[in-house]
Amino acid sequence: MNVALSSDHRGYASKEQIKAYLTAAGHNVSDHGCENTASCDYPDTALAGAKVVAGGGAERGIFFCGTGIGMSIAANKVAGIRAALCHDELTAELSRRHNDANVLCLPSDLIGDELMRRVVDVWLRTEYEGGRHDRRLQKITEYENNGQCSV
Repeated sequence: MNVALSSDHRGYASKEQIKAYLTAAGHNVSDHGCENTASCDYPDTALAGAKVVAGGGAERGIFFCGTGIGMSIAANKVAGIRAALCHDELTAELSRRHNDANVLCLPSDLIGDELMRRVVDVWLRTEYEGGRHDRRLQKITEYENNGQCSV
């Protein structure tokens, strides 16, 4: 799978660990910053990675910051992105099954490396259920495209 990675300075170490993990597992990984632990602004890297996913350059994205909140807020500003902040395997699974999340945001300061790898594994292997969830996602897409939806 093609996976776009992004982080701010607080998520840099986690991004690098997950990059190595995904590469060893055979995934194609693109890195959209940051390049080190020097302070940087999370919107810059979140938007860069989100644009790649939304444009079809990667099937999914995994973004990292201290809490995951900033990256998820910024990524969700890009049309076509459904970024989900997940703290465990269950939220990762449900974000894919019910919400077709295409970006996973992880809190580098709040969960350990082993849990982070498990969350990533579950998120990457879980498929979208469709069905009743389709109409809900369609409403989001309508709003993104037209500023209104059929509510």
